Amino acid sequence: MINKSDRPIMVYRFSSLGDIAMTLPVLRSFFQTYPNQKIIFVSRPYAAPLFNEFKNLEFLAIDLNNNYRGLIGLINLFSILYKKRVKSVVDLHGVLRTKILNILFRLTFTKVKSITKGRFERKKLVRKNNKIFKPLTQVHYKYCDVFRGIGFPIDLSNHEYPIKPFLSQESQEHILLSNNDNKKIIGIAPFAAHKGKNYPLDLMQKVIAYLQNDHLICLFGGGNDNLKQLNIWENVYDNVIDLSNKLNLDQQINIINYLDLMISMDSANGHLAANYNIPVLTLWGMTHPFCGFTPFNQPQENSITIDRNNFPLIPTSVFGNKIPKGYENAFRSIDPKIVIEKALEILNSTTPHHN
Repeated sequence: MINKSDRPIMVYRFSSLGDIAMTLPVLRSFFQTYPNQKIIFVSRPYAAPLFNEFKNLEFLAIDLNNNYRGLIGLINLFSILYKKRVKSVVDLHGVLRTKILNILFRLTFTKVKSITKGRFERKKLVRKNNKIFKPLTQVHYKYCDVFRGIGFPIDLSNHEYPIKPFLSQESQEHILLSNNDNKKIIGIAPFAAHKGKNYPLDLMQKVIAYLQNDHLICLFGGGNDNLKQLNIWENVYDNVIDLSNKLNLDQQINIINYLDLMISMDSANGHLAANYNIPVLTLWGMTHPFCGFTPFNQPQENSITIDRNNFPLIPTSVFGNKIPKGYENAFRSIDPKIVIEKALEILNSTTPHHN
């Protein structure tokens, strides 16, 4: 029988790719401190490529869209997870589904710690009246708190970025063939899950049109309707490549490692780039960096936000899914010129990542 001290820790985080991506700096710091401790990370299948860098982590893909529905489904899922014989459970999600799993694990005397989301503090930040405008704890630190709760404190100051992987054959075919002049490479991810977080496409087109004159633009995105727009930009501009239509997530991450800048919404691609020490310029609509979702280790000045003197209700929600009356065009108050100037400022302060 395996000694309990040698058993793995189980971590689960379902939800969006961005939320899952934010676990990477925490896991890196964890393994810096506890290199021999094994982790079983339970998440959705599409997130698997994020974890390829970890030797002591087993990724367990769980397809919640098609399986494990309802209470009976969760009991079946628990029976699969329990067979892993873990010594403790780290719940980085904190929703009804994981809370039920937590109860089942506790009934077997397994140590369980769940994330404290701070819903009350969030409400005070996003409410219309008596808004308390102060920053919430970054999600990365909330994740660390959960590990501390099971006896594994993590210090994010110990974080080390992974060694840059070789540019794959597929990546070389897409990037190098389009970059004979060795231009700096800008990733642009113009979409997010909610309309309130999407910079207007006609304004983003102005940003792309200007920056592509002297730089190579790689477009990242998701959703069938969105992908059509990326394809249009690729066809219109000489130095624009739509990678979302050509490469899977693993291949896209490979190229992200070689960007000189990522311009993104409050969305997953910003987190992905930050995880590989790429400068990220983030555009914030109905959300705000104070909500705690700023990409890892990025300076505050790399966030462009809507002027709250003109739109004091921002942030209107943590997830950008609420657009109050009169705020439909608030994101338009950020002039493309501001985005372009900030992008050029960041680029001029960095050496090319792909040399």
